[in-house]
Amino acid sequence: MTKEETMIREYIDAYNKFDIEKMLENLDENLRFENIANGVSNMILKNKKEFKAQAELVVSFFLERRQVISSISHRDNTYEVILDYYAKLAKDLPNGLKKNETINLQGKSIFKVSGNKIAAITDIS
Repeated sequence: MTKEETMIREYIDAYNKFDIEKMLENLDENLRFENIANGVSNMILKNKKEFKAQAELVVSFFLERRQVISSISHRDNTYEVILDYYAKLAKDLPNGLKKNETINLQGKSIFKVSGNKIAAITDIS
């Protein structure tokens, strides 16, 4: 396993444990994060500070959440991670999902690594 794959696995493990500080450890200060759902970009964060604020906000939305890696492939400094995602909601959400509902989907995250840090994450579902 490469050093970059280890960083990505540590990030996902921390995500699953709701450990925001551990999620941040391998992220570059100028991290670019984008979330794309159904082909539409619905969130772009421009640095680690914005990412931390968003992570702290959404953690309260979930009773449980888990990303399970199906596969990792890479080319140069870009890693594509296919994920199975499960979550159980802690409260009603504005999009109509209700408390205790579960979400199951498959998606992918694209990680770009620069130096010894994750410089960009694009979540696609």
